[in-house]
Amino acid sequence: MTPVVAVALAAGLDRLLAEPPASVHPVAWLGRGIGALDRAWSHPRVVGVATALSVPLLVAVVVAIVVAVAAAASPVGGAVTAGLVCFVSTSRRMLVDEARAVVAASGTTLPAARKRLRSLVGRDTTDLSAGEVRSAAVESAAENLADGLVAPLAGFALVAPLSLPAAAGAAAAIKAVNTLDSTFGYRSEPMGWGPARLDDLVMWVPARASACLLAVAGGRPGAVLRALRAADEPSSPNSGWPMATLAAVLGVRLAKPGAYALDGGPDLPTRADADRGVAVVSRAGWLAFGLAAVGVVAAC
Repeated sequence: MTPVVAVALAAGLDRLLAEPPASVHPVAWLGRGIGALDRAWSHPRVVGVATALSVPLLVAVVVAIVVAVAAAASPVGGAVTAGLVCFVSTSRRMLVDEARAVVAASGTTLPAARKRLRSLVGRDTTDLSAGEVRSAAVESAAENLADGLVAPLAGFALVAPLSLPAAAGAAAAIKAVNTLDSTFGYRSEPMGWGPARLDDLVMWVPARASACLLAVAGGRPGAVLRALRAADEPSSPNSGWPMATLAAVLGVRLAKPGAYALDGGPDLPTRADADRGVAVVSRAGWLAFGLAAVGVVAAC
């Protein structure tokens, strides 16, 4: 039952702490470390592919060894260490709190809301209207539910019946894949092709699973079917699924100017709509934790 203890510990720490400070966060360390690779390479695509394949593997091996050593010393120590890995590899409360703060600011101080939105999205926020700010916050919450929570939890739960150290390594590796994509996976980044393609592959199932979780958490199971028409509008093969599903759940239009419009309804979200959307993402996150624990119990 140690994998269940690990999932429960991760969920509890998420609820209590949100995330560790950046100064001691292993994912922040990883981001700073791989940032050193951002330089002018003679063959950037080759370097990008090599980085995409080697970094997650290295992270998985290191994490698995640490958990294995802790488990050899004590089953409780192994469970706690694996739980800490799950905690730093996932994010629910931080995402929800930040999205909720942006939505609140959009109704009072729009310039502040635009500035705070930059912590969630990479787009230019300078000229966004209040509705567009709320739309971006809701879109980011839905997309990052898949990237930042469902994918690492799924990796952990799927591998846990085989080995606790390997499960922790899987969760950490998936987080590393996402971190590489966040760092390099842009059209303007020469070495970004490999990280972006690997992230597309790894996130294919979690994105669609997240859409289902959002539909259930929002009390609209049929929203996934409604989202089928719009899920392919964003350039990413995955991000449109949770975003379009949440648009259908809320009955609103979620749009990135000049890129896509996910028409779950005719209008951009009001503050009440956006607050409800963030609450749906939060419930879907708890549902993901619960399903991961149940899945581990059933498999073990």
